[in-house]
Amino acid sequence: MRYRYLHCDVFTDTVFGGNPLAVLPDARGLSDRRLQQVAREFNFSETAFVLPAEAGHTRRVRIFTPSVEVPFAGHPNVGTAFALAATGELGPLEAQTIAFEEKAGLVPIRIERREGGAIFCELSAPQALQLGTEVPAAEVAAAVSLTVGDIRTAVHAPRVFSVGLPFLFAELADAGALARARSNPAALDAIAARGVTPDIHLYVRSGDAFDVRARMFAPLDGVPEDPATGSANAALAAAMAAFDARPDGDYRWRISQGAEMGRPSLLEARVEKRGGAVVSAKIGGTSVLVAEGWIEVP
Repeated sequence: MRYRYLHCDVFTDTVFGGNPLAVLPDARGLSDRRLQQVAREFNFSETAFVLPAEAGHTRRVRIFTPSVEVPFAGHPNVGTAFALAATGELGPLEAQTIAFEEKAGLVPIRIERREGGAIFCELSAPQALQLGTEVPAAEVAAAVSLTVGDIRTAVHAPRVFSVGLPFLFAELADAGALARARSNPAALDAIAARGVTPDIHLYVRSGDAFDVRARMFAPLDGVPEDPATGSANAALAAAMAAFDARPDGDYRWRISQGAEMGRPSLLEARVEKRGGAVVSAKIGGTSVLVAEGWIEVP
């Protein structure tokens, strides 16, 4: 059978920037095995498959990396909402909030047209912030080919955060360390053997045109490096707000990712904190349509 696909670049306003995504706007009839094969064929960090809603919301969405299905991810949600809106699948393009049913829960997404015509989509994380396992700085440094001195632990030790999909986060000392980082498969295997996710999100507080600069390595999940990771940056923003001493606040960050790969991305994070607790974490950005076509699936 022939299935229509849309190829868009997410968290960018420029073709060949951001994070590539393939979206099948109608994936009915594909088995789990075929879904995984299609994702492997596109070989993007994720591919999104759109299905009819089961609980009365906008659509059901399943997300696959080249090697595994994931319960939630950021750029597939932002990109799928953009692709459906841009091609008329959601009706006339106007400010609206839709909701995707996913394995991690319900994912609301706000859609609006910005000045100049760009379509901006912002998701709300499906789960509350979870602060998970800490990992020794030496092990994380080895996993990304850095030294212990490159890891900053004043705010938090390397630790797993999640708002629907877990990542191992480490703050680095400076932008130079971020630029030098390279994944080390053997050390990543050692972290995975501890039962901890080996998907590592590194960041620095930059204070230049961006508030944060980040990189994410997940080679054991078939993603050597990701140019824009919405789910990780939503969790990072939520954690940064949680660690802030102020009991209440509305936080915003402009996050740069993908520059080292030649695919610069801009992610806009918003977090609401009330009574000392994070009550919402959102991540958004613009996207562009690159191509569309048909894929033959036996």
